[in-house]
Amino acid sequence: MSELLALENVWAGYGEAIVLEGISLSLKAGDSLSLLGRNGMGKSTLLSTLMGATRFHKGAMRWQGKDLAAVKAHARAHLGLGWVPQERDIFPSLSVEENLSVVQTKGHWNLQKIYAMFPRLQERRANMGNQLSGGEQQMLSIGRALMLNPQLLLLDEPLEGLAPLIVQELLSIIQQLTEESGMAVILVEQHARQILPLTQQALVLERGKGVYLGPAQKLLDDSTLLDSWLGVAAH
Repeated sequence: MSELLALENVWAGYGEAIVLEGISLSLKAGDSLSLLGRNGMGKSTLLSTLMGATRFHKGAMRWQGKDLAAVKAHARAHLGLGWVPQERDIFPSLSVEENLSVVQTKGHWNLQKIYAMFPRLQERRANMGNQLSGGEQQMLSIGRALMLNPQLLLLDEPLEGLAPLIVQELLSIIQQLTEESGMAVILVEQHARQILPLTQQALVLERGKGVYLGPAQKLLDDSTLLDSWLGVAAH
């Protein structure tokens, strides 16, 4: 299967400040990756770099064999990158259905499939974005990213600040996406033991550098490694 995304020795950051140092990884269609590390280690910066929201200093980023770094930020979603940022970025003054429909592109994901995956959104389809709970807003943000029919879905701490029942519901949905959708998925999350079972690979960042890249299960099975890199966040 051909390579979907490849990073080779990527250095990036904000202005002159470098956050990521020498990051390399590759994904094929349908691959899944847990992106782990303590707060401030560069996880969100890596997703932002893929979406063109940071300053790219050096290295290579390829999307389906072509130079991704040369693509303007606003054009990357059209290439097939779907991003669910920490801030969720839904439209507060649009209804649930309008939030979904306004970004729809042709492909597998449509309103019916989003509503089947997120029944709460169907129940609240006429509600404005600012009338939703935090968990519902997160569901809407994920649903909206899926409506772009991406080949790679980037999820930046989708479980942060949510009630335990909503977390379990979203974990089940994320498992469906990583195992059944055919999309590649990169998942950033503080709680490593919740997400490592859902992905094939794992990348651990320490001060902007990759300190582990390999099978997620191998990392899950090694408590000493997990604790040394992630501490209490691993539990």
